[in-house]
Amino acid sequence: MRRIALLLLTLLITLTMAVPVFSAEPAKKRSSKSVKKSSKTKGKKTAATRKSSPAPLPVKPLPGKVLLTEMKHWSTPDYTRVAVTLNHEVSFEKHEIAKSPGSAIPSRIYFDINGAKLGAAVKELAIGDGLLKSARAAQYSADTVRVVLDVDNIKDYKIFTFADPFRIIVDVKGERQASISALPPAIAALPASTDESVQKELAKLAPDQPKESLVQKAPPRAPLKSGKVRRIVVDPGHGGKDPGAVGPSGLQEKDVVLAIGLSLAKKLKNDLGLDVVMTRSTDVFIELQERTAIANQVGADLFVSVHANAALNRSASGIETYYLNLAKTEKAAQLAARENGTSLEKVSLLQAVLFDLMANYKLNDSAHLAEEVQKSLYRRISGRHPSTRNLGVKQGPFYVLVGATMPSILVESAFISNAQEEARLSDPQFLEQTAEGIVDGVHAYISSLK
Repeated sequence: MRRIALLLLTLLITLTMAVPVFSAEPAKKRSSKSVKKSSKTKGKKTAATRKSSPAPLPVKPLPGKVLLTEMKHWSTPDYTRVAVTLNHEVSFEKHEIAKSPGSAIPSRIYFDINGAKLGAAVKELAIGDGLLKSARAAQYSADTVRVVLDVDNIKDYKIFTFADPFRIIVDVKGERQASISALPPAIAALPASTDESVQKELAKLAPDQPKESLVQKAPPRAPLKSGKVRRIVVDPGHGGKDPGAVGPSGLQEKDVVLAIGLSLAKKLKNDLGLDVVMTRSTDVFIELQERTAIANQVGADLFVSVHANAALNRSASGIETYYLNLAKTEKAAQLAARENGTSLEKVSLLQAVLFDLMANYKLNDSAHLAEEVQKSLYRRISGRHPSTRNLGVKQGPFYVLVGATMPSILVESAFISNAQEEARLSDPQFLEQTAEGIVDGVHAYISSLK
């Protein structure tokens, strides 16, 4: 009996000690579920907050002082671009104040830049172009800079960001004028593209060739019937401190595309009778956001950016033409990263906001222009170099095309990273043929308009 009693007592003690263990385990599970539920709820609140005041690009906090270093603007009576430059990527929250209760038109647009300080050299911009009165920045709190745009009368606006350096871009639009306007003084003062300027740039690439053989005249084209395209902006890529891609023997993209661009501008004006504006006609550096701004500022009907391609694979070759859209291939994304002067990660972030940016973008017209230019350019070049590859029309997220209000394309004339094509790009006749091919494409595009 004593043994039985002792055994029962031992069993009772064991069960008593085990009860907390058994009851605690479900409690832990309940606690875990509670935490997960709380986390989900918190996530939903955060998403709602972001929706009401979004930061276009998620960024990682960086060490050191974040400074707002510069504010610039480009404007006409129907378009204004404001660019706010910082030395690091930051998050920001956009707000607006309506002109009256329920009004869709704001009287003020402002955004708070988190964790930033205002640079001493930043000045208020007095704009007064009929769309915006001014743009001003101030240290709103110890770690927040507030940028305010005082609105006069606008139709629509978009806010997006560029990287390296980090820039917050605000595009403000009004009613576009039907008639072609006079060029702004600063743009009208740009050096014109002439035979002399074309020869000068071509001679840099081929100093041993006689000058009279550098610029060649093409057979006359049929007169243009459509009057829908009157002004075109030619944008030679890179320039100044930015050489672009560099070939195996040291040929720089900026020099090649300037020679093509000058020749192209002259032919568009003389052969097609178009009003032509160049973003640069000398070896100077023009920021990417300024190139599109110039096109919008002058009321251009078309925008053509000229480049030379490059790839890690030195055997890559051919001609391709791009228009703005999401990159469908890794190669397109890599090319966009190189032309944007940024990383693949930044390109992915840009793609996340492109859907909204392209709401009013002339996607179909740009694709049509790209098709005509690609077809004509390939026909011209392959006639002299039958081995030329036709890489076709593609799409990608290029900073230089973002925000353009007209059909816009980026032409990759040849691979400067390929030794054979680099040699062609140093041949003035090849560059002249490239310009002729692009003119053929523009002519075909305009002729197809009804």
